[in-house]
Amino acid sequence: MVAALRIVDTPSLSETAPPTLVPTTTETFSAWEQVQIARHPNRPHTLDYIRHLCVDFFELHGDRSFADDQAIIGGVGRTSIGTVVALGHQKGGNTHENTRHNFGVPYPEGYRKALRLMRHAEKFGMPLVCFLDASGAQPSVPAEERGQAQAIAQNLMAMASLKTPIVAVVIGEGDSGGALALGLADRLLMLEHAIYSVASPEASAALLWSDVSMASEAASAMKITAQDLLNLGIVDEVIPEPAGGAHVDPDAIMSRTCAAILCHVAHLGRLDLRQLPDRRYTRYRGVGSYYER
Repeated sequence: MVAALRIVDTPSLSETAPPTLVPTTTETFSAWEQVQIARHPNRPHTLDYIRHLCVDFFELHGDRSFADDQAIIGGVGRTSIGTVVALGHQKGGNTHENTRHNFGVPYPEGYRKALRLMRHAEKFGMPLVCFLDASGAQPSVPAEERGQAQAIAQNLMAMASLKTPIVAVVIGEGDSGGALALGLADRLLMLEHAIYSVASPEASAALLWSDVSMASEAASAMKITAQDLLNLGIVDEVIPEPAGGAHVDPDAIMSRTCAAILCHVAHLGRLDLRQLPDRRYTRYRGVGSYYER
């Protein structure tokens, strides 16, 4: 069994006190098994979480420049503690939906739509909630011609300086800059069997060993599971999934995830919003370690 952490909402939290951490036990799976669970087609998707989180949700479309990329969904929603801007990668539950949403793989216009919504959140003083579930950004020639790398970089720059609380949740597969473009947050949460990495295990195996069949070895070596990232200090909370994965009991995992999101949003809302960019900078400067000789 592996120890994880969950956050319990404590109404008496002071302005600067962190949430209360309580240990909980979780199932044990290999890294490669967790990759398969993270990719399960019946896992709840971003819109499922948004509809569970928000009493009312009004979707906003387009990047005001080129098109409306349905691989990223976002808009304004009312929750039990106030209005938020919620957005994230959207996959489908069947072939028709996956085709419509491009399997959750965004083009530059998807990231520019997300950037527009991030600015909207800051302008109107709304917390930003991001759901990460992408195998990467669209790698095609048209995407590169329209500035894919620049669109991702602009999102990272904007999220680093937004003066509004940001909570990001990895709900499935979070790979490469395609996921990171929505993940630079004050609090980063992960579902127990989600994965988060610089590249997919298959891509890493192809790069390191020129052999995609070694993806399972790459998954283990890369430390991409929620438990690994919690131990490394990259993730703030691991949200336990039902036995077998989120797809086994979607309502349970959505309730648990949304409760955790609201807890973090409420805590961040008590802080001085002008200090959030500095806190974010300190957080990411503190990730990782190195030795000097």
